[in-house]
Formats: sequence, C-alpha cells, structure tokens
Amino acid sequence: MSASGGGQELQASLHQRHMTMIAIGGAIGAGLFVGSGSAISGAGPAAVVSYAVAGILVMLVMRMLGEMVVAQPMKGSFSDYARLALGRGAGFTIGWLYWYSFVIIVAIEAVAGGAILHGWMPGVPPWAFSFVLLTLMTGVNLISVKSFAEFEFWFASIKVAAIIVFLALGTAFVVGMWPGRNGPDFSNLTAAGGFAPAGFAAALSSIVVVIFAFGGAEIVTIAAGESKEPEKSVAKATTSVIWRIAIFYIGSVFLVVAMVPWTQARPSLSPYVGALNALKIPYAGTVMEAIILTSVLSVLNSALYVSSRMLHVLTRHGDAPHALVKLNKRGVPARAILLGTTIGYLAVFAQHLSPDAVFAFLTNSAGAVAIFMYLIIAASQLRLRSRLEHAAPEKLTFKMWGYPYLTYLVLIAFTVVLLSMAVMEKTRVELMTSLLSLGVVVGVYVVRNYLRRDINPDVPVAVETPPVV
Repeated sequence: MSASGGGQELQASLHQRHMTMIAIGGAIGAGLFVGSGSAISGAGPAAVVSYAVAGILVMLVMRMLGEMVVAQPMKGSFSDYARLALGRGAGFTIGWLYWYSFVIIVAIEAVAGGAILHGWMPGVPPWAFSFVLLTLMTGVNLISVKSFAEFEFWFASIKVAAIIVFLALGTAFVVGMWPGRNGPDFSNLTAAGGFAPAGFAAALSSIVVVIFAFGGAEIVTIAAGESKEPEKSVAKATTSVIWRIAIFYIGSVFLVVAMVPWTQARPSLSPYVGALNALKIPYAGTVMEAIILTSVLSVLNSALYVSSRMLHVLTRHGDAPHALVKLNKRGVPARAILLGTTIGYLAVFAQHLSPDAVFAFLTNSAGAVAIFMYLIIAASQLRLRSRLEHAAPEKLTFKMWGYPYLTYLVLIAFTVVLLSMAVMEKTRVELMTSLLSLGVVVGVYVVRNYLRRDINPDVPVAVETPPVV
C-alpha cells in the first residue's frame, strides 16, 4: 500500500523470524519480571489463576486480530479495522489513544532503564541515562525497519532464553533434582494461608493489574504491514504467541510461587530475584537487573516503532498533519518517529522535575488504554466477521474460536475489568485519568468534524478490500 500523498511505501523487509520474535517480545516485558510481584503479594499463589485468566483473554484478542488481518490485510491493524467496522470516529479515537499511550511508554521505559543504569553507576544522574537510551533507540528506528526488527529479534531472544533457563532451573528445583533437594516440594503453594490466602476474590481483582502485563502482543499486527507475507506471518505469529504466553507467563509464575513463600513478594521488586536466590545462584540480583534492562530496551524500541507507524496510519487517513506521512530514503517515517521521541524527551524531563505530579498524571492517563483497545478489537471483529460471512466467506481461512460466544465473553470480561478498576482504590485514578484522555480525543474528533464538514468519511465497505491470496 502506498502512503497517500507521497507515493512512498513502507518497506516490506520483515521476515517470519522477525514477526515471531516481535510478537513474543511484545508479550514479555518488565510487566512479567517486576509486575508479577504486585499480583503475588496481593493474591498469593492464586496469582497463577490471575495470570491464566488474563492470558486467556489476551490470547482470544490475538486470535480475533489474526482473523481480521488474514481475511483483510491492512497496514493500520486494529485502528483500520475499527475504522472499517465501527466508523471513522472509532479509528481516529483508538489510533490517537494508542499513539498517546505508546509515547508515554517510551518515557516510562527510558526512565526505568535510566534508574537501572544509575544503580550500577550512581555518579551519573538517572535522567542522563534515560536521554542516552532514548537517543540510542531513536537512532535504531531511524536507520530502517530492518534495524528495528533485528534489535527486537535479539532483545526478544535474550528474554526468551532467560525464561527458558529459568523454567528449566525452577522445574529441577521444585521436583527435587536440584543439589541439596531431597524430593519434590510444592509446599509453598499452600503454606502461609493456603493457595488463595486472601480468597479467590483477590485473585480475580489481581486480573486488573495483571492484564496490563500482557499489553504489547498486538504489536505484531502493526508490523504486518512491513512484512513480506503479512497474512502468513500474522497467522503463524499469533498462533505461536498463544502457547508461548501460556508457557512463559503462567509456567514461570507457577514456579516462582512454588519456589519461595509468597509472603516474600513485594510490589516494586522482582520475585524472580527471590527465586534465583533460592537456587543460591551468585549475583542473582544483577543478572535479573540485566534481563530487566534488556526488556526495557525491547519495549522502548517497540514503542518508538509502534507510535510512529500508528501516526503514519492516522496521517494516511487525514487524521494527523500531512507532513508526518513523509518517508525518508530508507522508507522510514522519520518525522513521525522524531515527534514521538520529542514527546518522550519532554515526559522524561517532567519525571525529573515533577515525578509525583506531572509524570504520575501522564502515566495514569494512558493506563487503561489497553482495555479500551481490547474492547474496540472485539467489537470490530464481531462486526467484520458478520459482514464477511455473508459477503465473502472464502476469506475466513483463519477463524476466531467459538464465534460469536467467545467474542461476547471477551467484551463482557473487559467491561468487568473497567468496572473493577472503578471500584478498586489503587486503580480508580488510573481509570479516571484514562477516561479523561478518551474524552479529550473524542472531543477533538467532534470539533475537527464540525470544522471540516465538507470532508466525507473514508470508511470502505468490508467486502471491497482486495481478496486474500
């Protein structure tokens, strides 16, 4: 597809190995390595249930995305599908919200990476490290899409290798094959109050916290527009990420709560460090910090990529300044990347000056965007599937399971998550500020439409997309 106005095309230079690792890398980040501490401290060993339920919901969303991408390949992924299924306003709203959330993620990851490096070299202020990391990853994205993909491939490979090693060592420990162990021991799963010491209600409420750890798996469908075989690549990547999430997330969290008492978990600390310490592995903390830093760089790299491509999509539809659609000679939307980087720099600066006010507001205001996105994806799939079944059923070669019942289940489940966020004190502010962000974007769309009443919505009919080969 050509970018409108310039006749330029995003490069189709991503291979299957890139797509697979982009999907896995997007699903495995600091939300697992560090964020699991919050879920375990709140729900105890029953946090495994939280991760299982959240993982199932995200896997279903990925299947929906896979169905839509294979049936109707589009470079804008869920933003274009929302536009196609629900109207221009839905595409505009979710596109800008998603862009906003990822430029905030750029700053969050830069700040997190700076804090880790500051711990290793306390003589250098953390903001300086944040700026260096942000500049480095910006350079990687500006070079070419293949440069981004190669870095993400190796970052994701390190994360996957770390989890595989952890799974192997942890399994050996709990089944009694580790030096000094005299047989299988799963007592930590029921000690200190039982499997669900705070009740299963706590495990269900922890889903609200856990669900955000899975955010990022959808990146692969955005990258599909720059892959050599988008339909094949997305089908394989979404299928592979489903079982990898099950093994890596649920399996590793199960081992963590089996290896060490859940009472040792702390929201701000990685429980994986405690698990490695149980193995008496030297420098376990440093090893885990290095893995977390790799995860931070991976997410920072992906966030810059995703924010620029989403902005490029919005520009192609006339929903963002036309100048941002321009590609450089390497087929990269450099202006879109630099805009996201600039916002990232400003947010890092805000963290340095006002961490508890401005930066806290920015991070909270993007916190629930993932839930909004999942709801839009499910609603889009429901509408497009119905259209395709009547007009072009031959395109449905990669189908959502249990349609329409599982789609309705996902819609209900994420609505319950939003309601739970409103009830839970620790997530209420996040929901309210995210709703404020939603209201601002919707307001901008209404005003923009009023000022440009002469422009017709560019919502194509579902069956008019090119047939899938």
